[in-house]
Amino acid sequence: ITANKNTIPNEPLSPFITSGLRIGTPAVTTRGLKEADMDVVAECISLAITDFENSADAIRAKVTELLRTYPLYE
Repeated sequence: ITANKNTIPNEPLSPFITSGLRIGTPAVTTRGLKEADMDVVAECISLAITDFENSADAIRAKVTELLRTYPLYE
């Protein structure tokens, strides 16, 4: 999953001070993740943004399980 800063429509700040976050998902579709798996990905992102300190181990475990379920190569 890729992420980068982006401006958002009608942003009053300079384009050099972005407040938007773009999340690119082509890699997850390449790996074969399904819609239900994206709920897990969204939960991990939410926890990382809101409570990383207390959730880091749980996030790592969920990501590890997704990577095991959908390996790059078999």
